Amino acid sequence: MTHTTPSLQTGPSEARGLIVGLGFATTTVMWALGYIAFMQPGFALGELVFAAELLVLALGGFAAGRLLGTIRAGVATGMVSAAVNLLVIGSLFGGGDDGSILVSGLLWVAGLFVASGVLGGLGAMVGRRGFQPDRAMTIAPASFFSLVAAATVFVLIVSGGLVTGMEAGLAVPDWPNSFGHNMLLYPLSEMKGGIFYEHAHRLYGMLVGVTAITLLVMVFRYDRRTSVRMFSIVVFIMVCIQGLMGGLRVTGEFTTSQTEVDPSTTFAVAHGVFGQLTFAAFATLAVVSSRRWRDPSIEAIAVPNGGQDRGLSTLLVVALVLQLVLGACYRHFATPAVDGGIAPDPPAWAMHGHLGFSVVVVTIAFVAGLRAKSRRDLGVPVVPALGRTVNLLVGLQFTLGLLAFLATILRKSPEIPVWELIPTSAHQANGALLLAAAASLAVAVRRFEVILPGTSSPSTPRGIGVGA
Repeated sequence: MTHTTPSLQTGPSEARGLIVGLGFATTTVMWALGYIAFMQPGFALGELVFAAELLVLALGGFAAGRLLGTIRAGVATGMVSAAVNLLVIGSLFGGGDDGSILVSGLLWVAGLFVASGVLGGLGAMVGRRGFQPDRAMTIAPASFFSLVAAATVFVLIVSGGLVTGMEAGLAVPDWPNSFGHNMLLYPLSEMKGGIFYEHAHRLYGMLVGVTAITLLVMVFRYDRRTSVRMFSIVVFIMVCIQGLMGGLRVTGEFTTSQTEVDPSTTFAVAHGVFGQLTFAAFATLAVVSSRRWRDPSIEAIAVPNGGQDRGLSTLLVVALVLQLVLGACYRHFATPAVDGGIAPDPPAWAMHGHLGFSVVVVTIAFVAGLRAKSRRDLGVPVVPALGRTVNLLVGLQFTLGLLAFLATILRKSPEIPVWELIPTSAHQANGALLLAAAASLAVAVRRFEVILPGTSSPSTPRGIGVGA
């Protein structure tokens, strides 16, 4: 593998890139808290969550001040967050029937930017006291934003799991509109019950779309490697395909009608599977765009039987995808075709296949993870940590799977109890983390391990290496 590298961007340009990343990260956390607030936890908790969102804005500014050392960086972080939050501002003030809607909208927008900028600036005033000039230079803007984007996709996956778990996938009958409204203008006041879960998932999809577009710009701005730029384009296309499949799951075809629709379970399965693949792609992009990956001083370490590491890590990804397909079939084919119906029994082939194959996946994951952990003795960077992560996540995944299975078979009524919703949703979310960790491990062994001559035959691909 070639160890020459393009010069890394530094200075004001990188500072702007970090501010964009911090602004999007702040917004992602705020949306997650807002999601909890709209789950109607009660007035007191709802007010507490609102206060927490204001605190998050200040924390975003604090991080900007700590990394970049200026109040202006905190204000800019708040402004970026406010700009992204415009995606939901129409839902907050919508509902007027005359000029009042315009006035209300302008007041909301002005208040959003002022509050976000002020809170971000206040946070930066505190954060800059711990400013260390060299700290920001250790963070690659494209890699940092890839991590933020991956976190945003993860929140989307969690919300999608709750849609399936609450059997609310068809609560909103049309797409891309919502009950005839522009999706971004559908009033939040009307988001009740299953409509909330389905429509909130759509809004998160819009956030991921904007994030993916921004990620594309960030990679082309801060990473000169052609292979990584092409990979970022692939990731963006994956996001577009994922959104399209989500819409076709509801309508079955391209239509804006609320009645002439043909919901597709096939698209529901594909949407669930492809969403996790997209999340894994975001995580992989963060790994290959990191400074550590690109640092020419970090040499790949020669290891015996390195080809087995590559084979096992690749096999793990394939096995997890197959298990994911079986799990998606199990969940979606057991979901009522219409909201409020009684869920049918899951198909036996999907249930037995998912349960039985889980033993195979756990075995492969533990062996691959243990081999990766053992490379620490040889001084291989990154790979051992990913191996530990894979082992931890697969153990948790197996436990959550058992709990989810027991909760599902014990339920006898159409109502979905919390004790079923929590393990099933957690199992799906943790599965996404496991697949992302496995994909990251698969690429890491190809960057940080060199196969000793005579121990195994695969050659080292250049692909998205240090100097590709």
